[in-house]
Amino acid sequence: MSSRDKAGLTHLGRAGNVYHFEYDPALLETFDNQHPDNDYRVKFNCPEFTTLCPITGQPDFAALYISYIPDRKMVESKSLKLYLFSFRNHGDFHEDCVNTIMKDLIRLMDPRYIEVWGKFTPRGGISIDPYCNYGKPGTKFEQMAEYRLMNVDLYPEKVDNR
Repeated sequence: MSSRDKAGLTHLGRAGNVYHFEYDPALLETFDNQHPDNDYRVKFNCPEFTTLCPITGQPDFAALYISYIPDRKMVESKSLKLYLFSFRNHGDFHEDCVNTIMKDLIRLMDPRYIEVWGKFTPRGGISIDPYCNYGKPGTKFEQMAEYRLMNVDLYPEKVDNR
């Protein structure tokens, strides 16, 4: 039995991916954090996130950034990719998408800290960049989340590609 099978991972290392075209949080899988005594950050950059406008059905595109400090469990990246792909035909507002993703990942991993930031391309001349975060209650990460939320756009980036 491989270490992948022992960890209960079903997507990693398997050929012939099955892509789900409807939102499916059951695609997410975890593995054990090998360094639970360390505070460290894991960041995923998804420059091709796609979802649908719930009103018009038109596609919305974003660069999606997921950053977290793991506790005991970590999200497996291929399962995350398949999960994010499942938003492709899902109709939800930008703000709902980033909050749904964050809440699904909290339920999955129970991280110390997590943030999800969507940088959506403009439609109708306006780009929307929803940001949400969470810090485990009663820890320093709860205070970190509050500080980060209040200061996330303190130094806005210059955007040349939208």
